[in-house]
Amino acid sequence: MDKFKKVGNKLLKSQGLEALSASVIAAVCGLIVGLIIMLIVNPSQAFAGLGSILKGGFNGGFAGVGNVLYYAAPIIMTGLSVGFAFKTGLFNIGAPGQYTMGLFCSLYVSFMFQNVIPSSMLWVCALLAGMIGGMIWGAIPGLFKAYLNVNEVITSIMTNYIGMFLVDMLVKGNITMFNINEARTRAMPESANIPKFGLDSIFPGSTVNGGIIIAAIIAVLIYIVLFKTTFGFELRACGSNKTGAKYAGVNEKRTIVMSMIIAGGLAGIGGALLIQAGASNTYEPVNVLAVNGFNGIAVALLGASNPIGIVFAGAFFAHLQRGGFYLQLQNFKPEIIDIIIGVIIYFSSFALIIKSLFPQLFTFLKFKKNIEDTTAKTVEKTIEVEIEKNTNDKSGEV
Repeated sequence: MDKFKKVGNKLLKSQGLEALSASVIAAVCGLIVGLIIMLIVNPSQAFAGLGSILKGGFNGGFAGVGNVLYYAAPIIMTGLSVGFAFKTGLFNIGAPGQYTMGLFCSLYVSFMFQNVIPSSMLWVCALLAGMIGGMIWGAIPGLFKAYLNVNEVITSIMTNYIGMFLVDMLVKGNITMFNINEARTRAMPESANIPKFGLDSIFPGSTVNGGIIIAAIIAVLIYIVLFKTTFGFELRACGSNKTGAKYAGVNEKRTIVMSMIIAGGLAGIGGALLIQAGASNTYEPVNVLAVNGFNGIAVALLGASNPIGIVFAGAFFAHLQRGGFYLQLQNFKPEIIDIIIGVIIYFSSFALIIKSLFPQLFTFLKFKKNIEDTTAKTVEKTIEVEIEKNTNDKSGEV
């Protein structure tokens, strides 16, 4: 019995359980706020709408679940990008730009090298090109941070817009890729589409492809790199305490640059997974930052920046988005899902702040209590000495 009690106490104190409980609370709070809004807008259909949200992709049966996996793959990759940077003490808000740059590089290789690269290898080369494009775009804020001490948030925001306008300009200026009549790129060659890997047989009628398998494998690899390798330890050490890591022999500048390069590569793969999915294999230059890039921040927060947690968080967000699609059947706007996601981000961030501040508060209160106890003991001892002295003086007088 004592053995089970020890295991239970250890489980309750584990960081993983803390992160999971914080994520569940944030998700529940988001759903409650969504329900309140639906009760205000249309009380008679509010609970039916909540049911649609909770069912999510299951509203469409196996095809709906397949569509959830299709939408989850790029979100998981951008979530891994932001989460990886978080673990190393950096805030990669530049995921939308890296995502867009990866998408463009994947498009470019698919169109411009389709007659050069063997058809069986075109999708692999396009995917690698997307990763390289994201890595190059991620390296820019990393270099500015490491060598010029420029905050990565500022440079990331700038590279987001530069990347978006640059990609739109390059796409529109390439007649091989761009269809002027439809104001969007032409459909990518079929050989550039990611194989289904048999998932279309499991989820017939859906848009699912092998992207979800690739995203899951990459998440496992990132977990191994972060928690099972010396390089990952250096990255996390630099993120936890840069000064301490520096004195321990960690090259801070190299760590910062490598962290942003890897984070950019992950976001770039996300863009490639979307454009190579086979369902949305055209790109429309509309001068709007990629939503999936910003959703990656929410996914990373909800997944506590843990690669495995991010996979489940990404699937959950895709599930909510599909629920928002079916929410229209109850005469609600699908934008309610955006509100729910926003609330989840808020509560996830709030839980993160509480988690970081609470130990400091506890230490301060403990320190304060120790001082008070010491002061009380000192005063008590002083009083005892004075009483004893007075007693001795009176005895002497007698």
